[in-house]
Amino acid sequence: MVLIGVLLIMIGFVLRFNSAVVVTVSALVTGMIAGIPITSIITQFGEAFTTNRYMSILIVTLPVIGLLEKNGLQQQASKVVSKIKAITVGRVLTMYLLIREVGAALGLNSLGGHPQTVRPLIAPMAEGAALSKYGKLPEKEQQEIRAHAAATDNIGLFFGEDIFVAVGAILLMNGFFEQNNIPADPISMALWGIPTAIFAFIVHAIRLRMFDKKLEKRLGNRSKR
Repeated sequence: MVLIGVLLIMIGFVLRFNSAVVVTVSALVTGMIAGIPITSIITQFGEAFTTNRYMSILIVTLPVIGLLEKNGLQQQASKVVSKIKAITVGRVLTMYLLIREVGAALGLNSLGGHPQTVRPLIAPMAEGAALSKYGKLPEKEQQEIRAHAAATDNIGLFFGEDIFVAVGAILLMNGFFEQNNIPADPISMALWGIPTAIFAFIVHAIRLRMFDKKLEKRLGNRSKR
């Protein structure tokens, strides 16, 4: 019966109800079924919010990003990149991948991100690189460029943050090993993330190079007319 909360979440998501409401109601129902007093459940909600209140900083940044976009941030980013003749979509995203991975490895996870960096800066810069070579982009290619920009951010963060010793995944593994009396060193675990991050960078850089070739094949002839 305790797992009924999972069922409620599934139903709520299928019916497309508000995610926050679905999760909150599911937590309340699960807690009451488990015999936890309603006051204790609400107290735990408050403690969790207080502990993670720094997450609300993102809410503050959104209006700032909106104002910057309204005043032409995307257009300026695209315009600046389009003036560089040697630049390509793949090169723009490869440079961002390097910055994202190195930043995440140093614990600077907020250096990038979809709302604050990819949408207002990186995606327009990549599109600007394509515009300078091929002119106006078809809808399909435009969406593919945006998807590659978002994927680059995900890959850079995912593999870069595993090098940072204080990341949640490493602390979780270290705690698990300690509970089971298995000797573990979080610094060693973080260092072992370096080869994986390097390999991920190489693989994705190759994928971006292949994407450049795909765009050239699709749009290159059209730009020469």
